[in-house]
Amino acid sequence: MEDKKVEQYYSPPPKLGKWEGFRIFLYNSETGQFLGRTGASWAKILLFYLIFYGVLSGFFGAMLALFYQTLDYNAPKWQMDKSLIGSNPGLGFRPMPPESNVESTLIWYKASDKGNFVHWSRALDKFLEVYKPPKPGTAAAASNGQDHRVHCDYGKPAPPGKSCEVDLQKFSPCSSDKNYMYDQYQPCIFLKLNKIFGWQPEFYNDTQNLPSNMPSDLRERIKTAKMRNPEELKTIWVSCEGENPADVENIGAIQYKPRSGFPGFYFPYANSPGYLSPLVAVWFESPKRNVLINIECKAWARNIIHDRVERRGSVHFELMVD
Repeated sequence: MEDKKVEQYYSPPPKLGKWEGFRIFLYNSETGQFLGRTGASWAKILLFYLIFYGVLSGFFGAMLALFYQTLDYNAPKWQMDKSLIGSNPGLGFRPMPPESNVESTLIWYKASDKGNFVHWSRALDKFLEVYKPPKPGTAAAASNGQDHRVHCDYGKPAPPGKSCEVDLQKFSPCSSDKNYMYDQYQPCIFLKLNKIFGWQPEFYNDTQNLPSNMPSDLRERIKTAKMRNPEELKTIWVSCEGENPADVENIGAIQYKPRSGFPGFYFPYANSPGYLSPLVAVWFESPKRNVLINIECKAWARNIIHDRVERRGSVHFELMVD
């Protein structure tokens, strides 16, 4: 007996319009599907992703908590030679040229034009704002660490948990009320060392074994400091001079305010509350006018290496006063 083949014929689903197809996609009353899935299917997939992202978040949170256990909020994990910045501080200067000339190191202004030199004095005002102490005991004093600052001197460093103050009055005439001498053709340039956690300078305590490339006027300043007070030898000395013979002739007389360098009692930097980087104001008393002067300033300590290319231990800038 021959098997009878049953033939089935399938008719294509009816063509639906765009709106009708979209309506059925949102909810199909015949199958009970919502957005192409039944309620049970939606429950399963939502449960899966809830468990998946919950486990993922928990793992990430556990790793983050473990990582934070290795951190010290008061000190960097990698210090000195193990850190990216190393153990040789750089030297910076202020004021900086406008942001439009971010790569420039030229300080150029016309002293007789107030609108021309005011940029430089305002830039210094902004830079020194953090150094201006508010009234003691106020909220502002607590927020900027003023309550943690004390007066320091050679042989009188800050006690633990305190920082040395920086008295802007000692920088005179490099002060805001005198426009930092820019309108007098005698500009002041402020120098500061980069902060390196835990770095302790090695001072030149022996005036007989000074580097051969140290400027002669700095040698005399060091010898004078030793005669006046041997404790003052605990200083990171600063020198500024013209880079070329013509610059040496054009730079004129220089004074350093308030001292000839960064006093040693500001070091080492340990992230103490209220800490402020020490400053040295370089007062150019008589730079030759209408001439571009190339200037290099250096910080001097036994463990400071000078590298002009890497900008270590020294800083270069140009000065031009019209």
